[in-house]
Amino acid sequence: MSLSARLRDRLTWGHARDVDLLEGDGLHHERPTTSVEAAVLVAITDRPRPGVILTQRPETMRKHAGQVAFPGGRVDPEDDSLVAAALREAHEEVALPGHAVELIGLTDPYRTITGYTVTPVLGVIPPDLPLHPNEGEVAAIFEAPLDFLLDAANHASNTLDYNGRTRTYYEIFWEDRRIWGATAAMIVNLSKRLQWHD
Repeated sequence: MSLSARLRDRLTWGHARDVDLLEGDGLHHERPTTSVEAAVLVAITDRPRPGVILTQRPETMRKHAGQVAFPGGRVDPEDDSLVAAALREAHEEVALPGHAVELIGLTDPYRTITGYTVTPVLGVIPPDLPLHPNEGEVAAIFEAPLDFLLDAANHASNTLDYNGRTRTYYEIFWEDRRIWGATAAMIVNLSKRLQWHD
């Protein structure tokens, strides 16, 4: 079975199940009254051990400095769908051509504390595309194995105090990269949804 077919099967199977997901950060008293739609591309490389394309933000950014993220961002008025927004942002951030993405489907939206509702868009891409970072938004591009990211044994749960409340967050460490925050939460949700095992 091809990687694309397997992912579609797992996603269809996963959406038919009742899964206990992480709903998001902005669900308490400080929840914004409005939400900004955003989309990220979970680009999975079609290789014997599939990987996931991730970016690291520059340390100089005003928000989310140094954090690991999927390519993506807010839905702009010219975007006709979440998929269009994810593909546009991936092209702007890492020069990933939209025509190279074989769409698998949408996964579960995640609400951030800053008022964004982020929808991951799953897609399969050829391996070793010549990706290039947009230096204003991306310091580095790397690929982490899909099976590693989706293995619950690699999802470390931690707590911190934020605005007088104790919050739980997840971390995933791949080589020298720390994946945490909304990106880690979306990976945890995807792990629960797909139940991926190689």
